[in-house]
Amino acid sequence: MQVRGLRNVPAAMPRGLGQAAKIAVISLLGVLLPAGALFAATQTAKPSFTVQVSPASQSVVRGSSAAYTVTVTSQNGFAGTASLSAGSLPSAATAAFSPSSLSLTSGSTATSTLTVSTTSSTPVGTYSVQITATSGKTVATATAGLTVNYPLSGSFSLASTPASLSISPGSSGVYSLAITRTNMPGPITFSVAGAPSGVTASFSPNPATGGTSSLQVSASASAPAAKTTLYIVGSGQDPTGTTRYAYASVQFEVLSNGKAFTITGSLDSPLAPGLSKPLALGFSNPNSQTLAITNLSVTLTGVTRTADAVSKGLPCSIADYAVTQYSGPYPLAAPVGTSSLASLGVPSSQWPKVSMLDTTANQDGCKGATLLLGFSGSGQGN
Repeated sequence: MQVRGLRNVPAAMPRGLGQAAKIAVISLLGVLLPAGALFAATQTAKPSFTVQVSPASQSVVRGSSAAYTVTVTSQNGFAGTASLSAGSLPSAATAAFSPSSLSLTSGSTATSTLTVSTTSSTPVGTYSVQITATSGKTVATATAGLTVNYPLSGSFSLASTPASLSISPGSSGVYSLAITRTNMPGPITFSVAGAPSGVTASFSPNPATGGTSSLQVSASASAPAAKTTLYIVGSGQDPTGTTRYAYASVQFEVLSNGKAFTITGSLDSPLAPGLSKPLALGFSNPNSQTLAITNLSVTLTGVTRTADAVSKGLPCSIADYAVTQYSGPYPLAAPVGTSSLASLGVPSSQWPKVSMLDTTANQDGCKGATLLLGFSGSGQGN
């Protein structure tokens, strides 16, 4: 019995030591965790401040000023003086703060007025003004949007369609411009600002003597993806010799992928003064999926007269014609390959139309003439 008892004692000892070891480990962890929590609690946030701007953006006519309220707020007990500065201003523009520095106590808030002043030489466009508050090595920033526009003119105005256009690299698109003249009988010259890298823009006609023009934008095959606002500017002299301006803004995008689809159009018979004909549009989709076409536009780009009309000096121009844009539903689901408005089930009453105006001028030069049209649209793969 004693032998059995001796044998049982060593067998029980490892089990007892194992339990003790487990308890020791658990107790050690119980000590270490609170110690880590105490260490984290000793880390205090560095005193600093934040900067806020109101309103977030302003739109002004160039030559005028935009005012913003800049608010600096103490954080984590910061107390001191923060100096204010502004950067990334458009050329020929200045910025001034009143006051130019703010004194803060712990938990306080102070404000300053930022005035950005433009001149008649400031380029139109959209800018991001960088506002910086500095105190020693502590720096905080905020951004204020600024859009600079041309002065509006009562002599004429511009309207552009479509409002937005998306094209692929290596393709082109067209915006149609409508000119409303109030006191601007002479020619109007156009320019455009805001075109991204790899994109060229041209107007036809330029200058314009009638009520329409068109803007064609073309992206090179290597044009990077971009999304921006184009600012279309028209200028001309009123009867007093004073230069007047009008502008329109449109959205423009160069897509990052996808192939450009093709739009074609034709009339089923010749035009005559006072007649209007529906324009049958066709689509060629080279992509591997259906395109959702979200806008279509037709523009008159030129007229080619017959040799006889040219030799006799008989006039004919795009001013003798007019376009009524597509009025059907969007989006249009263009399948892979070729399709048309007719095959997509759009009735001809909703197709775009081309009309020859019946004017009091001699229109004999338009007999047998060829009317040149420009087509543009945008779409996205499903």
